[in-house]
Amino acid sequence: MKFVVCIMSNFLFGMDLLVILYITNFLRTLLIIILIYYGVKIVVRYILPWLVDKGLRNMQQKMDNQQNQNRRSTRPPGEVTIEYNNKKSGNNSGKRGEYVDFEEVD
Repeated sequence: MKFVVCIMSNFLFGMDLLVILYITNFLRTLLIIILIYYGVKIVVRYILPWLVDKGLRNMQQKMDNQQNQNRRSTRPPGEVTIEYNNKKSGNNSGKRGEYVDFEEVD
């Protein structure tokens, strides 16, 4: 009888140990989920708007620089400039266009 009681107490102690292990694993998982939730919440609330603002400022500065460069290169009205393309492609050096066959429509 003592043997059966000893086995039963060991079985119950083993069950208690399993329950404790399950609870600790559940609490650890719950803590990780809560930390991830609040971490994402902080990132979305503070860091993401800062990154978007920084990106918008950078884009605005690039556009301002481009606009200032265009203002500097503007010519006075009536001035004509001709820009030549110095690149010559080997395939079309003798050709001036393409022949297109057409039919007259009445």
